[in-house]
Amino acid sequence: MLLSANGKVLDLRTPQIMGILNMTPDSFSDGGKFNHLDKAMGKVESMILSGATIIDVGGESTRPGAQDVSVNDEVERVIPLVRAIKKHFDVWISLDTSKAAVMQEGIINGIDIINDIRALREPGALDVAVSSNLPVCIMHMQGQPRTMQQSPVYDDVLQDVCDFLEERINVCEKSGIDKKNIILDPGFGFGKSLEHNYHLLANLEKFHQYGLPILAGMSRKSMISKLLEKTPAESVVGSVVCATIAAQKGAQIIRVHDVAETQDAMRVLNMINSNIN
Repeated sequence: MLLSANGKVLDLRTPQIMGILNMTPDSFSDGGKFNHLDKAMGKVESMILSGATIIDVGGESTRPGAQDVSVNDEVERVIPLVRAIKKHFDVWISLDTSKAAVMQEGIINGIDIINDIRALREPGALDVAVSSNLPVCIMHMQGQPRTMQQSPVYDDVLQDVCDFLEERINVCEKSGIDKKNIILDPGFGFGKSLEHNYHLLANLEKFHQYGLPILAGMSRKSMISKLLEKTPAESVVGSVVCATIAAQKGAQIIRVHDVAETQDAMRVLNMINSNIN
């Protein structure tokens, strides 16, 4: 399985690591740490050297309770970094946004993936994604970040998430997005209880029925820190374990804060897989 964008090809036959870079003052794990461009670029270099093949740049916190960010503020946070990464590094750039105007600015400045937690449902987002001809990651979320964790309820969380993603796949294809450009994200931590999250992880292989790449993002989320009764920063081992389980179940893109530790786990996993008779 290959992903193509801007003349580059990403081989998804082995798990690829997406390094998280939040250009926000209030993200749940690293908010405010990389707001300045020089610090952010240092982090980018570190993640690439540690094994990240994709850098996911975000300018709006999506933690539970997060407040909305204006288009102008989001553009000012992310586009200078996108330009700098494009100029200095040969790495895939993912833009984590739901706003059509931000997507468009990212496309103009050379992003390779649109990563949308709202699955291209915001005004104009679907049209921008269609015209870009770039890979798009569509995610399931119940509710909105401000309220999504207050009381998430499902009849059957696995089936409900599958039904939503299938509906969005159909919408994307009918609108003109090539199916080979669609990536699926079940949305760990987005409107799900601790039990919901682990049920999705335990059954992650169900999402392969669509024949599309799966992105799994659990790094330092409350599904790990609450279970372990630790802070997000203290949940690195749990995060790597979850990433490894996701990769074992066939997730092609693993979105993480701790690239070096995850890369070690992926190297071990790849060695095991290469020795299966």
